[in-house]
Amino acid sequence: MILITSWIIYTSDMSVLPLETRLVTFLNVVLLILVAIIPYLFDQAVSRYNTLDIQSYASTLFTFDYAGSLFIMAGFAHLIAQEEKQLVDSDQVIRFRRIRKRLTILTILVLLSLAVPWDWLFLGVHVRLLIWCVPIISFWVNRMTTIPIRIAVTSKPA
Repeated sequence: MILITSWIIYTSDMSVLPLETRLVTFLNVVLLILVAIIPYLFDQAVSRYNTLDIQSYASTLFTFDYAGSLFIMAGFAHLIAQEEKQLVDSDQVIRFRRIRKRLTILTILVLLSLAVPWDWLFLGVHVRLLIWCVPIISFWVNRMTTIPIRIAVTSKPA
């Protein structure tokens, strides 16, 4: 779900961000690397074959990886939301500012999950893992409750 959600956020940003600057290219490469290692780190964090120490270390690395990818996507939303670049109309600037703010808050929340020891469980599930679900839930709830982007509709003469 993390990869699917990240992909949807990324593609919606890239469809609006036509800039191919060095910064955008660099962030794309870093994001690709971070997303590529998410499955490995997640598997190491939850694998019952690993000791608790290895799981804890892997979960810490996963947390930084996940937070880094959220932060980069917040950066893309920031680039799109800059009015002087005029990449989107004013309604969309407001939307991308909200996205930037939400992704930044979620990045901080994911990083704050490091304060929770890996061995803390709630109903048999690692508390840190539950915190990692918040960005996914936030995205999908927002997606289901937000009015889609306005698309110009042309009427056909009768």
